[in-house]
Amino acid sequence: MTRELTILPDRETFVSTVAHAAEEILREAITEHGQAHLVLTGGTMGIAVLTGFAVGSEARVDWSRVHLWWGDERFVEAVSPDRNSLQAWNAFISRTGMPAGNVHEMPASDQIGSLDGGVTAYEQALADFSTDGSLPRFDLTFLGIGPDSHVASLFPGHPDAGKSGVCVAVRNSPKPPPERISLTFEALNTSERIWVVACGADKAQALRLMTTHVDDVNVPSSCVRGRIETRVWADEPAAALLA
Repeated sequence: MTRELTILPDRETFVSTVAHAAEEILREAITEHGQAHLVLTGGTMGIAVLTGFAVGSEARVDWSRVHLWWGDERFVEAVSPDRNSLQAWNAFISRTGMPAGNVHEMPASDQIGSLDGGVTAYEQALADFSTDGSLPRFDLTFLGIGPDSHVASLFPGHPDAGKSGVCVAVRNSPKPPPERISLTFEALNTSERIWVVACGADKAQALRLMTTHVDDVNVPSSCVRGRIETRVWADEPAAALLA
């Protein structure tokens, strides 16, 4: 499996370059299919890229034709600042005029009775927009990467990381909060394109492991691949250990 690597010099360039490249993918999908499906991630750079979308993006992308999904979510109350979706609303969604029906958040703990119920509900939401009976056509999926090489809420050595299916209930996460919902590797890898975004020296070892391992569940980032493209976007400190 080959992965493309783009190294950018600073945060400002990173945010604008990745956001504009993603907008081009979305425009192409809308032209070809009438709509686009974008999977978002949380984390510092995942949310930062969304601020790049927010600046004048309504003139470049018809957001009424874009559906938003999440690769993972913290199973906490809807108003919790830990929620990836709340951060996305604040950084980007609220500024686009996107129809609420296009924003497919994973259930919050105060919206549904249990973590397993949240998994079932999100699997149904995905199936409702599916092309294959279970999943939409994900045109682009963003993933952050942790210093331990985790992606979404799939952590190295965690018993839930390698499970099959569409979504997984993650319990006893090594990173708080302990309960999460995540797309599985199987679901993520249906994406046309997967872009991993990484900034900072604390991500350098994780990126090195990603590039030296393939399909190693103990290096979760090594297990993700897009059908068309798998690209790592990194700043210079994050890419410092890459050959």
